[in-house]
Amino acid sequence: MAGDISGKLTDSDSAGRTGTIGLLKTLNRDELLEVLSQGFCQHCEALLEERIHQLLNKRGSESTVTSDITLISNPVTGKQLARTPLPPPPAANSDILLNDGLGGSGSTSSDNGLSEEQKEHIRFSQVVRKKDFVHMEKINGKSMNVLKGLELHTKVFNAEEQKKIIECVYNLQRMGQKGQLRERTYSEPRKWMRGKGRVTIQFGCCYNYAVDKIGNPPGILREEEVDPLPPLFKQMIKRMVRWHVLPTMCVPNSCIVNIYNEGDCIPPHIDHHDFLRPFCTVSFLTQCNILFGSSLKIVSPGEFSGPVSIPLPVGSVLILNGNGADIAKHCVPAVPGKRISITFRRMDESKLPYNFLPDPELSRIKPFIVSPSSAPQGHHQKPVINSSFVKAIVQQNQHRNDQAIKDKSDQEATKTTKNDSFLCGNDDFPPLGKASKGASRR
Repeated sequence: MAGDISGKLTDSDSAGRTGTIGLLKTLNRDELLEVLSQGFCQHCEALLEERIHQLLNKRGSESTVTSDITLISNPVTGKQLARTPLPPPPAANSDILLNDGLGGSGSTSSDNGLSEEQKEHIRFSQVVRKKDFVHMEKINGKSMNVLKGLELHTKVFNAEEQKKIIECVYNLQRMGQKGQLRERTYSEPRKWMRGKGRVTIQFGCCYNYAVDKIGNPPGILREEEVDPLPPLFKQMIKRMVRWHVLPTMCVPNSCIVNIYNEGDCIPPHIDHHDFLRPFCTVSFLTQCNILFGSSLKIVSPGEFSGPVSIPLPVGSVLILNGNGADIAKHCVPAVPGKRISITFRRMDESKLPYNFLPDPELSRIKPFIVSPSSAPQGHHQKPVINSSFVKAIVQQNQHRNDQAIKDKSDQEATKTTKNDSFLCGNDDFPPLGKASKGASRR
């Protein structure tokens, strides 16, 4: 086959058309059908089938899929081959909803009568995982990758699920403003300068960012009580543990919600070790960048500079672990628009609040069984690819995915100025317990 393809390329063609796409453009219809009739791994078959369905949907054509056996005609031999069909993909502009408390109960027209297991296989296989972040710095005279342990998982929560989570957060904010949450759960400090005043809501434990007015040091305040994790947040935790985003040995039992308005930020810091590693941050509403580096500089109120900038797409989950959590500092510069983030963390057993009770719902989470056909892109278990043609296509797709979330370096050199009024003790983060005057302990 390779000989037939290369025989059709002239010298001028070879110079102007490189790579697999260039080769495909030289083939006629029958030759394309012959290429597509060769064996594919299940993962690539699913990808190809999804693209075919999307094209058919665009043309407005109707396609039928049998429930048990699909007959495939080989365009070369004319013989019909039988195989068990993979679950049909959703329409290009629709979401598959799972009955796990996020997507709501019942099926939608886009689900095509799929079982919950089939829907979860499709959704799980669409998750894209990037785990190869690298930035070398000298720490105590030793060169090390300060980003080791960072992971970015996208497409964990689809558009419909993101909408439900955002509605839940805004409802919790309204409850906090009305004094319907415990006093230390909700905090809405005064916005007295750019970058200051983001709303925070914390569940599971009361965490003190800085020395408070009665002398409590930063860390978990064991004698204070906040509200427990909301049901939807527990469903999010189950999804992330089940889909191998978070490990079973570090299931979160607390979280903090950050509600940003345009211009709000989070200054450079390393998360307190009252919380175990790994922990994660889920992003909603607006994509923004998070900066990493052993040394991050304050440029002006709400603006920072650092060696590594990682974009956080909406619905993505950023895992912080290893050097990425303990050596590199991180910060979020002034966001370009409204943003919500939820950071899930597990408390150190020796730091649990005195009245804390473990949630039985979070103690029996079973991870999804990974098979080559359902392994998401970037997962450690990759499908076996026997065809060099398919391998080239998969590598091109992977390259595009990596490019989409590649670290963006700051091209402009900025003068850094020290602004002591922006980072000064208690104002590094919003103080707790400063909700609206009407707030009261429930």
